[in-house]
Amino acid sequence: MKQVRIQKDSYFDSVFLMSLGGKLKGSAGLVEATVTMGTPMNLELLQAQGWSAAELAEAGPNDLVMALDCLDAASMEGAFKDAAALLAGSSRRAAAGGREKAPSLDSAIAVLEGANIALISVPGAWAAREARKALERGLHVMLFSDNVSLEDEIALKKIGREKGLLVMGPDCGTAIVSGLPLCFANVVRRGPVGVVAASGTGLQEVTCLVDRLGSGVSQALGTGGRDLKNEKVGGITMLMGIEALAADPETKVIAIVSKPPAPSVAAKVTAALAAAGKPAVLHFVGMKERPAGFPASLRFAASLEETATLAVELAGVGKASIGGEGADLGALAAREAARLAPAQRFLRGYYTGGTVADEAMFILHDLTGSVSSNNQTDPAWLLADPRVSKGHTIVDLGDDTFTVGRPHPMIDPSTRTERILAEKDDPSVAVALVDVVLGYGSHEDPAGALVPALLAAREAAAGRGGYLPVVASVIGTPGDPQGFASQVAKLEAAGCLVQPSNHRAALLAAEIVKLAARSKGGRK
Repeated sequence: MKQVRIQKDSYFDSVFLMSLGGKLKGSAGLVEATVTMGTPMNLELLQAQGWSAAELAEAGPNDLVMALDCLDAASMEGAFKDAAALLAGSSRRAAAGGREKAPSLDSAIAVLEGANIALISVPGAWAAREARKALERGLHVMLFSDNVSLEDEIALKKIGREKGLLVMGPDCGTAIVSGLPLCFANVVRRGPVGVVAASGTGLQEVTCLVDRLGSGVSQALGTGGRDLKNEKVGGITMLMGIEALAADPETKVIAIVSKPPAPSVAAKVTAALAAAGKPAVLHFVGMKERPAGFPASLRFAASLEETATLAVELAGVGKASIGGEGADLGALAAREAARLAPAQRFLRGYYTGGTVADEAMFILHDLTGSVSSNNQTDPAWLLADPRVSKGHTIVDLGDDTFTVGRPHPMIDPSTRTERILAEKDDPSVAVALVDVVLGYGSHEDPAGALVPALLAAREAAAGRGGYLPVVASVIGTPGDPQGFASQVAKLEAAGCLVQPSNHRAALLAAEIVKLAARSKGGRK
């Protein structure tokens, strides 16, 4: 049975609500729980999931919506009580931890003297107003909120530019400012490489690889996804970020990461990099060749891994190792492909990070010619239903479709494990490809939470007389709270083929399915 309860004028941070949804899963008799703010997009997604439009009609963007599906009335009441206790407990823990809750931006500034950046995570309808207040008070802004209109984004960034203040976002979830990881970020060493990125896990992958290559990061700034993609925004934050890194004496090399931008914006970015007067490397995810007219003074990288490698080399630190150098991926792929059953044909990528999902999708599509995804820009390969895989599939499980009222899969891996278990009995699956993202904000043991589902899928394949290779990569550093080495060890103990970067993991997975198709009579 399903029921909705609305708590009027009760705003809770989206990150907290993600965690709350995961904790509610322990409630007796609970089938499904969605706890979210009543924004128009969230309400639309809830209706698409089968919740009654009539029950949701009174919810507004500043109201808390609790939508529960339970076995019976008694368990329903118990689950709502558990939710109320978790909500109340959050405030008690904050007080016990000595954190002062500020009811307004002005009072927050008074509590923390000397602060020069505001991290804003409120409903999209109110986010622009709070960001404007912060800018008026001389604060840089990291805008975690999504659902901010394009018009508001442009206006905020223009104000920021006039005042010399960065506006990172909206929908910016990762940054490292003066050594401090913000939101979903990793523990990386300080060093000479500065990064500006229009992607979250892309920034994480590059900064972590820089660390593991023996160098470090001066600053890592996010821009939000529309900054370069939309010509009206015009790359304002990216250009300001380049200018800031050019003026920063600690930054010796500038690295840029983005999905392919609007052509006019790309020209501005490359011109700004060339004018910065520092060695620079640029990577547009999915673009393998240097764009026409690309300045000869800049380095162009074809992958996130190459971005980090070139940046470290340009910094003159000397190239260390991320592991796996000299490995014969072809021989490894041939060994794995030879163990597959004739019916096994398709690769399935189960990703928690959007940018690394895109990187894998582009690599695999180039190598196989047929990869479906919920992130595909080509309508011919866009999944009709993101919850149903089709042929070779790369799915970004952090997409809004999967996260409304539920924790992001980097926080609560159950969204991914449920998908893996739902597809474990599909005899056509030949390879599973996964990312594991460490750092602040992420699950305390993502590999440990993922392994049981992977083992179940491997056992199901073996029971049919087949074999399931699992290829993985871990985004993280030895300094991350989860422990990079221990996470890799858990995956390897479960039989996973752990590669040192997402790029190499995607290449290996693609080679396995290609060799399997060739050796089993040209299957496609």
